[in-house]
Amino acid sequence: MLLYGRNPVLEALRDGRVSEVLVARGVEEALVAQLKATGVRLRFAPRIELDQLAGTTAHQGLLAEVEDLDWASVDDILDLAEKRSEPLLIVLLDGITDPRNFGAIIRSAEVLGAHGVVVEERRSAPLSPVVAKTAAGATSYLPVAQTKNLPRLMDALKKEGVWVYGAAGEAAQDVRRVDFSGKVALVIGAEGEGMRRLVREKCDALVSIPVRGQVQSLNASVAAGILLFEITRGRA
Repeated sequence: MLLYGRNPVLEALRDGRVSEVLVARGVEEALVAQLKATGVRLRFAPRIELDQLAGTTAHQGLLAEVEDLDWASVDDILDLAEKRSEPLLIVLLDGITDPRNFGAIIRSAEVLGAHGVVVEERRSAPLSPVVAKTAAGATSYLPVAQTKNLPRLMDALKKEGVWVYGAAGEAAQDVRRVDFSGKVALVIGAEGEGMRRLVREKCDALVSIPVRGQVQSLNASVAAGILLFEITRGRA
């Protein structure tokens, strides 16, 4: 898989998943020195070559061939929470097909202390270079798993004492007034459509973000970040 962008490439280097980095001519000397310090082989090329290979100009001057990103398992996520001795915080995505939203949610989840993200196999963007670029290296630290059936997984989590909250703009329950001290699963639905009916029905409660403006909805990744912040703030 071709990986581009400074943070994703540097994180992949730390993981030892890169043998050569293609560097655009003219990038700053400090970055080149940082790359050389890793011992990786560097190849310099005109920026237009990177544009063509990446299919975008947003590569920030770095391009690397790396092993494909591997899906984790739900057990990996549960193990991480146990390893940290923390109550589980897991993000469940129902129909997030935009790779930039997917990557941004992974990034927010990692930064705000979640233990993993789970998507349904047939209703998600793949783990692509765009996802890795938007996640800014978070895919190296946060388990991202697939499940064949999201409602079934929600039932299994509830049997383990996990309280499942669904994000819904019209929900009466203000996220700021919820006790998130226990094990929590946060469900984020698709842009525009929200959660599927069955997924919504499986939630223990629906929560909303109070809004003051005229626009009554938020981008899915922005909403996820705000909700995750409120969850971790409440726990603190």
